[in-house]
Amino acid sequence: MNRIIGVFGASGFGREVMPLVKESYPREQLVFVDDNPPSSMLNGYQVMTFEEFVSSNASEKLISIAIADSKIRKVLTEKCINENIELISLRSSNVITMDAVNIGEGAILCPFSTITSNVQIGKSFHSNIYSYVAHDCVIGDYVTFAPRVHCNGNIHIDDYAYIGTGAIIKQGTPEKPLKIGRGAIVGMGAVVTKDVPPGAVVIGNPAKPLEKKS
Repeated sequence: MNRIIGVFGASGFGREVMPLVKESYPREQLVFVDDNPPSSMLNGYQVMTFEEFVSSNASEKLISIAIADSKIRKVLTEKCINENIELISLRSSNVITMDAVNIGEGAILCPFSTITSNVQIGKSFHSNIYSYVAHDCVIGDYVTFAPRVHCNGNIHIDDYAYIGTGAIIKQGTPEKPLKIGRGAIVGMGAVVTKDVPPGAVVIGNPAKPLEKKS
């Protein structure tokens, strides 16, 4: 079968994701896909525009979307689906997942990620290096974890949320899970001890809403 597999995004994260693709598909043709290609070749791989990828003569086209911005990730996902390009999920060989874990399509689980037991995760989840999700968490679609996110047990994270590098989210309880609202942003190093409203940006320890300067 003539098959081509792309990593959508030739930026830093895309370059980190490509080795995961190679690990899973060592004998396939691998390319970067980027509508603003930095060069024609990157780390030994061809860089194509999306149009070039779509029009390639491969009989089967697969793609991983390595874009941190969740809303752009959704747009690109729908763009690929409309062109009958299959979205793949990736996980490093040293990722740990335990019992009763359900993860939607299009996930990228980077090295040293851990997902423990009884966890429900939606589609196009990104877990960057050394991040973990503990027991009884529910995570929506297009959620992004930067490196070393500590997501403790009984936490509910709604769609499009972004959790910054080194953030720590305090454990909730079965009766009252700690909630991160839709589209919320948790800043780098923040320690979240209470619910974060939809669309809010929180920073600091303990995490508080970012005050905009007038």
